Amino acid sequence: MQVFYYNKKLSREVWQFWHWRRMKLVLAIHGEKYIVCCWKEKNMVYYIERDKGMIHRGNWHRIKECMKKAQQGQEITIGFLGGSITQGSLSSGPETCYAYLVYEWWRKSFPQAYIRYVNAGIGGTTSQFGVARVEEHLLKYEPDFVLTEFAVNDENTEFFQETYEGLVRKIYGNACAPALLLMCNVRYDDGASAEQMHEKIARAYQIPMVSMKAAIWPEVEAGRIKRHDITPDDLHPNDAGHKLVAEVIIAFLEKVLRDMDTQEADAFGGNVLPGPVTANACEDSIRYQNFNSRPDMEGFTADITPQKDIRDIFKGGWTAFREGDKIRFEIVCTGIALQYRKSVNKPAPVAKAVVDGREDEAVLLDGSFDEDWGDSLHIDTIARHMERGSHVVEITIMETHKEDAVPFYLVSVIASN
Repeated sequence: MQVFYYNKKLSREVWQFWHWRRMKLVLAIHGEKYIVCCWKEKNMVYYIERDKGMIHRGNWHRIKECMKKAQQGQEITIGFLGGSITQGSLSSGPETCYAYLVYEWWRKSFPQAYIRYVNAGIGGTTSQFGVARVEEHLLKYEPDFVLTEFAVNDENTEFFQETYEGLVRKIYGNACAPALLLMCNVRYDDGASAEQMHEKIARAYQIPMVSMKAAIWPEVEAGRIKRHDITPDDLHPNDAGHKLVAEVIIAFLEKVLRDMDTQEADAFGGNVLPGPVTANACEDSIRYQNFNSRPDMEGFTADITPQKDIRDIFKGGWTAFREGDKIRFEIVCTGIALQYRKSVNKPAPVAKAVVDGREDEAVLLDGSFDEDWGDSLHIDTIARHMERGSHVVEITIMETHKEDAVPFYLVSVIASN
């Protein structure tokens, strides 16, 4: 989609033009503040104040250093980590996802640079999984700039404040010293998100944050944007919604670019981070699958089917389908979470997880999923903030059914430290 901009130095006029191939009319009022998008087919206009998206300025040193590398024609890597919105769910294709549109801004703004794009979005996942996988899925590429979003999958609780802090610390404190931008999406039916808890972490670490609740939600709430024009399910943006999300992020990046001449020291003196705000048990989380662990098994079988890519999520784990089948892990940790498949193909087996033999604190793991959008990579936290040491978790199949459509699938064990 092409966009024209309004120059404040000129008379106040709005240029209109037709994109006949797609039958879209785009209107725009430049630059820092406003963007207006109009679709001829639906006769609708979107008007948002892009500047409202920045809810925390934070420290811009690392972003400016990344832009300097790009200006000098060096190679840079732009990475994105998040859930289904980052993955591009309900966009018409990978190139209409907000993440790719932001990457395109980098590429067009710095044509002299070679810019690599890494999208590590996985649908239905939270920052609890994010901190356990960010090294494998993103940091190994040594990104120069990272945008992360988990505000609509995380709940607005202190638990997810802790997991989110672990993720932020793991990214910002990485040896490659990436620039980090935090982004909060929003549920467009009620304005819910984990922004309140996430923003506390952004401010504690002086990391910039942009918010769709601040920039887009007010227009939806006021009825000036019909929510189903930008999101079919009140959560995942369509192409129009992804475009608006990208514009809010781009408005922030353009603000930084215009401020390049202003010197700014790195927060906290580089990779030295301040003390954590929470108990911070998740920063050094380790994810155990069948290729990096050797559990004791009775009836469980390792799934050695090759994984196609990071979104081929039900790989590397263990399956079981008979009552009494067991798998046992002994792990040095302070907390344990279990990732398993909840399937729309019901019924499915039910398992029980017990830590250190404490049957009175057992957690049931129901393999059936009540939603209809597909199988879910579910996480249950079964122990937190234990004394650091060797702990044993045992998973036992407790209930099966003659008509079970799928076996129980334990995808991984996540140990926090």
